[in-house]
Amino acid sequence: MQPISLLLIFLSYFAVLLLISFIVNRTSKSDSFYHGDKKSPWFVVAFGMIGGTLSGVTFVSVPGEVGNTSFHYFEFIMGNFVGYLFIAIVLLPYYYRKNIVSIYSVLTNKMGNEGYLTTSGFFIFSKVVGAAFRLYLAALVIHLAISQPLHIPFGVTVLVCLLLIWLYTFKSGIKTLVWSDTLQSLVLLAAVVIIIITLFRQLQLTPSLFLTDVIEKGNYKVFDFNWQSPNNFFKQFIAGIFMTIALNGFDQDIIQKNLTCKSTKKARKNMLVFSLMFVFTVMLFLLLGSLLYYYAQVKGIQIPEKSDQLFPLIAFNYLGDFIAVIFILGISAAAFSAADSATTALTTSFSVDFLKLHTTDSRLKRRTRSLVHLGFNLLLFAVIMLFYKINNQSVVVAIFKVAGYTYGPIFGVFAFSFLMNRTPFRYFILIICLVSPIITFVITLLMSHFVEGYKFGFELIIVNATITFLLLTLFSRKIVKD
Repeated sequence: MQPISLLLIFLSYFAVLLLISFIVNRTSKSDSFYHGDKKSPWFVVAFGMIGGTLSGVTFVSVPGEVGNTSFHYFEFIMGNFVGYLFIAIVLLPYYYRKNIVSIYSVLTNKMGNEGYLTTSGFFIFSKVVGAAFRLYLAALVIHLAISQPLHIPFGVTVLVCLLLIWLYTFKSGIKTLVWSDTLQSLVLLAAVVIIIITLFRQLQLTPSLFLTDVIEKGNYKVFDFNWQSPNNFFKQFIAGIFMTIALNGFDQDIIQKNLTCKSTKKARKNMLVFSLMFVFTVMLFLLLGSLLYYYAQVKGIQIPEKSDQLFPLIAFNYLGDFIAVIFILGISAAAFSAADSATTALTTSFSVDFLKLHTTDSRLKRRTRSLVHLGFNLLLFAVIMLFYKINNQSVVVAIFKVAGYTYGPIFGVFAFSFLMNRTPFRYFILIICLVSPIITFVITLLMSHFVEGYKFGFELIIVNATITFLLLTLFSRKIVKD
């Protein structure tokens, strides 16, 4: 399909998102940006969170990763499911009882402003780098398919995308996202299902042939019990639990959507239903990956050196114009659903935690919040362009991993606040949160040197959080009740 046609379809998709925003804005109040008036239907939030949780990285990388690590990623997803149960049963009722806007404000009593603002600051840094990395990878695919053939610079592509995101979220924020993410989740799931059906038809596969010729002969396994492997089941499963709690339970982005539900009961129901849909969706991506590798084998297609290039390669060159459109819409839905929720959460965190803009309603404060929202979109643009200028995938991935390290201290601070009857020496909190990732990195180097063949996987966050927790305990004093 011609790039100009793809561009028109891409812009039409954004036009629908702007229409949703226009409809929602008519009934929005000033503080709807933060909590959506607490009137969101729980089932809408649950379905919309699929698009917000998955990203453009997931859309292209998970199918490609099947060729590297089989179905071992599902071990991690099983842990994710348990983590979501913990969030639904323990954390959401707690946040509702506190009646908060920013989840980091619950730390004030135990950790003081130092712990509160340090944790919020770590979230902001992590989310900026993480969201920029995810949008960068998706924007690259869109640039290669649409912008580059039309001689549109990469920077213009990214800037237009971020501007469109700002336009449909700047007024109503989370209230708009609840509904726009529902559309984007629908588009994402439809894209995956349609492509799977297309591959089945072109390969003339039946379900039984799929199980024997693709799954069994492809030797796709879920469980790995080699303790040295980064894909070891116990490491993946336990890390999946901790990672979900840290990146979702202590993350303003995800929790803010849940807090738009009318009650604790509905928010809990939302999270439980979402967790089941999430597991199902990831399984679809893994099955899609097995089909893509089998398709490449049957058609004699050379596997790209980078596995995340396989899906775009086949979608754009072998499955026809219709699937090319479906792929563009799918990756757009995944990428922009994650990006719009990230910028909204960043705006909420900075506006509430640092500027206290939610305390009173005034035109000046609404204007300031809109400027903060625009500022975070521009900051994402700057970070994405930095990645693009570096033009070295290994360096960019390393930067993204740095952001991953910073969720460990967030987890450690929350764990200390919830579990310990102690209060830390306030001015040590920031130092501890900065030192913990460094100590974690040193431990990974020592383990790889002294324990032959051992490789860290997602369990890094457990080590990082534990170090933060222990250091906070060491530099703290027992709370004495009057």
